[in-house]
Amino acid sequence: MKTQLRKGALEMCVLALLEGGDSYVYALVGRLARCMDISEGTVYPLMRRLQADALVATYLLESTSGPARRYYALTGAGRLALVQMKREWIEFVDEINRALRPDDAVEREGDAI
Repeated sequence: MKTQLRKGALEMCVLALLEGGDSYVYALVGRLARCMDISEGTVYPLMRRLQADALVATYLLESTSGPARRYYALTGAGRLALVQMKREWIEFVDEINRALRPDDAVEREGDAI
């Protein structure tokens, strides 16, 4: 279940990181790996999809340590999508928390049985 939840939330996490500034995939994976089990192989297809959906734009930037790097930047549509995703995430977490914490009426019914 944790793997499926992570996959579902990964798009929002990547967009949130890009909200803080442009980045390339290896750096994004490094930042994500600090808090979740993630690999470049998972992120590259996501980045292609985000670009196809016009949520991110790309540009090449020369690197002093090798070939040019492809940077990803959040677009206006990406910013709007992120706002919506955050809103939906909060609503989802609230729903799950309510389901995991029975309200007083349900607890009283359980005590009576």
